[in-house]
Amino acid sequence: MINQATSTTYSSVATTRWLRWINLAFMLYLLLLAVAMVGSGFKWSVGEQAKALFAFASHPVAGLMIGLVATALIQSSSTVTSIIVGLVAGGLPVEIAIPMVMGANIGTTVTNTLVSLGHAHCKDEFKRAFASATIHDFFNLLAVLIFLPLEMMFGILEKISYWLVSPLMSTGNMSMKGLDFIGPVTKPIISTLQSQLFSLGNIWGGVAMIVIGILIIFFAILAMGKLMKKLMVGPAKEILQKAIGRGPLHGIASGSIVTVLVQSSTTTTTLIVPLVGSGVLKVRDVYPFTLGANIGTCITALLAATAVSGEFAVFALQIALVHLVFNLMATLLIFGVPFLRELPLKGADWISDCAIKNKAAVAAYLLAVFVVLPGSILTLTT
Repeated sequence: MINQATSTTYSSVATTRWLRWINLAFMLYLLLLAVAMVGSGFKWSVGEQAKALFAFASHPVAGLMIGLVATALIQSSSTVTSIIVGLVAGGLPVEIAIPMVMGANIGTTVTNTLVSLGHAHCKDEFKRAFASATIHDFFNLLAVLIFLPLEMMFGILEKISYWLVSPLMSTGNMSMKGLDFIGPVTKPIISTLQSQLFSLGNIWGGVAMIVIGILIIFFAILAMGKLMKKLMVGPAKEILQKAIGRGPLHGIASGSIVTVLVQSSTTTTTLIVPLVGSGVLKVRDVYPFTLGANIGTCITALLAATAVSGEFAVFALQIALVHLVFNLMATLLIFGVPFLRELPLKGADWISDCAIKNKAAVAAYLLAVFVVLPGSILTLTT
């Protein structure tokens, strides 16, 4: 009887696991479908008014702030970059989208800071936890301070990403040719939806498709994150435990792998805040792991780019590669140069000292970086 009960339990667990994998595959399909919907809706609604709409975000700093605010509000850089991929698929120029992707990197770190408040009862714990949460901020801010001016002057990321996708381009045709394996399974649904929304007219029909697409992206990424946590939480924790403190390269690689497994850099970096707060890990030890999370989160945008077909398909892939190249180059430069490597650590140490002296510094920091600064710059640039 005991053996039979045990066998039944194992069978039930295996069935549940397989159902989760099936659900995960369906959510991935929904994500790809939604990205294609955003691109199609954007092309449908904007039409000849594209240049006027793009002019709003034509200033690189304004684009940066749009990406920052959008990600700070929904706390998912994967979602924002997937939406950006969809917009580029609809005709948004790559050079305008690049600063938005940079801003998405900064905005994803609010959750870590809020989690660190759970250690506010003890000054030493709070200092460690708050420093581990904000080191991600300082690294991403430093990366943008270095690479945004370089991008504005020389177009480095645009040129590198263009070089990477150039083999896919053919004269006069920007489609991804044989690589378009998602289009056939998304086009029928998009065409059906477009016919249902046609009565709203071009502009509102397109806007409705964009909104529906964005809502599906939110839902799909949220569901994928939950499923990946249930499926991969064991392997992710094992990698985390083995990785920290075994050297920078190991930490960066492990941070990337864990983030790919759980499909959320916010989740990855949030996992380590309590460990640092309780003194199990040191801020310096988790620093490389945090950088790996930046790299691992690029996988979602790359997957989203496979959903795109048509004349702007290669550009959608290009902006997804911009996200990856930006994070790789920032990691190589900042972590590779001793002076630059120490700056995020010093910044996190300084802000955590301010926070333990006065808890209001936490609110001031969040408001300044994620509300006042973006709002002021957007106002000035528009």
